[in-house]
Amino acid sequence: MGTIPPSNTNRAMPATYAKLGIRFDYPDNWTIDEDEARATRNAVTVYAPGGAFWSVLVLPSEVDPAAEAATAVETMRADYDEIDVEPIEEQVEGWDLAGFDLNFYCLDLTNTAQIRAFNSPFGTYMILVQAEDREFQQLELVFRAITVSMLRHLRSV
Repeated sequence: MGTIPPSNTNRAMPATYAKLGIRFDYPDNWTIDEDEARATRNAVTVYAPGGAFWSVLVLPSEVDPAAEAATAVETMRADYDEIDVEPIEEQVEGWDLAGFDLNFYCLDLTNTAQIRAFNSPFGTYMILVQAEDREFQQLELVFRAITVSMLRHLRSV
């Protein structure tokens, strides 16, 4: 993984999560939540000290990534009254990711979320990141670094 950019909330060395066929680097002052992994054996979330999070869900290979990302958007629409949704397609580390950027209000604060999904030989992956807008600006490069570390690992397997 490349260096994690310094910020007021992240002055930590990278740690590595490597379980359940999922591997990524993350700041060691973030908290791992494996409750979903224990319950469903296919998801893990890391939380920043301020409450922002990066999460990955691994589904069977036959699951359509675009459909899964659209389902996640519909779930968000059910939870938030006003939500702006922008479709996104991007290539990261040679992987084609499709998904959405979302903006919405939560507890009177503007929030940003990103949903990205893609297929690999090991399954369909869906990544969700979310933070209050000011925290998102501070952590956007960290979120990307976590994603890149996971994608690089998938490429090397």
